[in-house]
Amino acid sequence: MSGIEISVLLDKSKELDQLRKEQEEVHQEINKIHKKLQSTPETSDAILIKLRQLYCHAKDLSENEVSASNALMSQLDALLQSGLSAAQRKKIEVSEQKKKRMKSDSDIARFPPNASMRSQLEHAANQKGEQVAARVSSDDAEKDEWFIVKVINFDKDTKEFEVFDEEPGDDEESAQRKYTLPMSHIIPFPKKNDPSSAPDFPPGRHVLAVYPGTTALYKATVVNSHRKRKSDDYILEFDDDEEDGSLPQRSVPFYKVVPLPDGHRQ
Repeated sequence: MSGIEISVLLDKSKELDQLRKEQEEVHQEINKIHKKLQSTPETSDAILIKLRQLYCHAKDLSENEVSASNALMSQLDALLQSGLSAAQRKKIEVSEQKKKRMKSDSDIARFPPNASMRSQLEHAANQKGEQVAARVSSDDAEKDEWFIVKVINFDKDTKEFEVFDEEPGDDEESAQRKYTLPMSHIIPFPKKNDPSSAPDFPPGRHVLAVYPGTTALYKATVVNSHRKRKSDDYILEFDDDEEDGSLPQRSVPFYKVVPLPDGHRQ
């Protein structure tokens, strides 16, 4: 946070103080005329015209105060944002992403590639009630947005999932948001109680993983080479997670790590 930024902030606060002082002076003049009207009901048009002018001035000052207050809040938000840690920025980004609209399409499956289509469809149908990783952004979006969602239903005919976001965000509009997604937008998580179902990613492998403290998935790199059991957590470095010039290493449970989709955009 630089001295220049603080100086701009203080100048704007001085402007706000001056507006409030002017408002007080105008209100005092208005009150004087009100008292005069109470004591002398019969008055000239000149007094009424002056009162109207004072009201207009008070209205302008009030609107200017709102503008100055909004400018101050924007400057404060910018200063706070510049001082946030990468983890905090990720959480804010997740909240903003969930307010965006999703367009559905159809595609080929991201399920066991060596299995027959019939087996893939059966596997997809078995995901009902399970949490899965879902890409909720459209194909023409600038970047891919992946979140944890819960499967409501799978239609074998259309090969589409009906899912909903259990933790959508703070705004009412996104509460319990539902999506209809093709199989290519869904990746099942490894079973928490069955580590043998989880792939074993070696150090250096790029993966898609749930960022700690959020329900969003981001590209990350496996860095730990000492996982003795498949149930051990992965130590990951997330892309765009830089703090103090380096990437922090974050622990993520094995059941929240999946293969990085081909062509992932972030």
